[in-house]
Amino acid sequence: MSEHNSAPTSGATKPPISGGKAIILLLVLLVVAVILAVTGIIPRLRARTTLQQQTDSLAAPDVLVQKPTLGQPTTELILPGTTQAYTDSPIYARTNGYLKKWYFDIGARVKQGQLLAVIESPEIDQELAQAKQDLATAEANAGYAKIQAARYQELLKGNAVAQQDTDNFTTQAASTTTQVKSAQANVARLEQLVGFENVYAPFDGIITARNVDVGTLINSGASTANSAELFHMVAENVLRIYVNVPQAYSYSTVPGVMAQLTLTEKQGSTYEGKIVRTAKAIDPTSRTLLVEVDVDNRKGELYPGAYMQVHFKLTNAHPAMIIPVSTLMFRSEGLRVGVVKNNIAKLVPITIGRDDGRSVEVSSGLQDSDEVIQNPPDSLIDGEQVHIIQPQNTGQPSPAVAQPSQGGAK
Repeated sequence: MSEHNSAPTSGATKPPISGGKAIILLLVLLVVAVILAVTGIIPRLRARTTLQQQTDSLAAPDVLVQKPTLGQPTTELILPGTTQAYTDSPIYARTNGYLKKWYFDIGARVKQGQLLAVIESPEIDQELAQAKQDLATAEANAGYAKIQAARYQELLKGNAVAQQDTDNFTTQAASTTTQVKSAQANVARLEQLVGFENVYAPFDGIITARNVDVGTLINSGASTANSAELFHMVAENVLRIYVNVPQAYSYSTVPGVMAQLTLTEKQGSTYEGKIVRTAKAIDPTSRTLLVEVDVDNRKGELYPGAYMQVHFKLTNAHPAMIIPVSTLMFRSEGLRVGVVKNNIAKLVPITIGRDDGRSVEVSSGLQDSDEVIQNPPDSLIDGEQVHIIQPQNTGQPSPAVAQPSQGGAK
């Protein structure tokens, strides 16, 4: 055989790699590199995210939350009240003189028109006597003038007298008639002054003060410096109780609302009253509404001027939310409470009503489903993430107390 068919020698070279195989190899190497990179980066990213979440969780303050308590449909409002008599009147003299006699002292119950005292005024009596005599003189003169005027009227018909004389007598008759009326008015005035010598009770009531005694000099009127009231009377069958109601309850305390009245001196006794009128205006100084409550006192168990406690039961059309005082946050922008929604704190503005020192009524700003932060930290800001913790049940014993030690078990 020829030399071309002989076996190849050991030093012969390998055939070159084709282009397709090279690309496949390169892709395989690239995939392996990507897999290695991904398997190294993802754990790092996951670890970083976990660390960030843990950091945020540790940085978020722990808070206790509680939902507001819905107020009662009726609210009992207790306020102090001042009792006054339905009619309270000082009694002065209408004439000058000396007190001749008095008939009732303090505490006496009198009827309208009953005689309380008698004033002796001799000057007025003498003036009345003189005025009556002047009236009699005027009537006599008027009668004579009338007769003369009638006589001259008859004579004038026969031309027996002059027209001028007839006119003079007619005018004189009219003048004397006017003088009679003036004298009658003067007598009536003095009779009234004499009638004022008797002092009568102007209404049914009780004498609460007697400031004069027999022989006391009496000056008429109440405006003079030397005048003083003779008696002081009050009508106590119905008493007025005046109460200053805070503005927050002004639209609930309307005429017709019933009230319970209590006295510290009479424990266990209550009295029924009713609002009869209000001032219908808020006092700008105290921001209160003046309310009048009337109570039946025909038995005389209550005294005018007494201090009483007035209990109103007011109906709440929209019951308020009640929260503890510890939830309030006093900020420069106003009163706020912290509310948690999706673990995010929201500072909500509120309007409060009654505050008893332990809890407050929130009239607006809260819902009954809100979770309010208890004892919020001063550093709490709006939109901050918080961590809600559950309060521990202090009624259960701790494990150290509930479980005995090993030494005690042996």
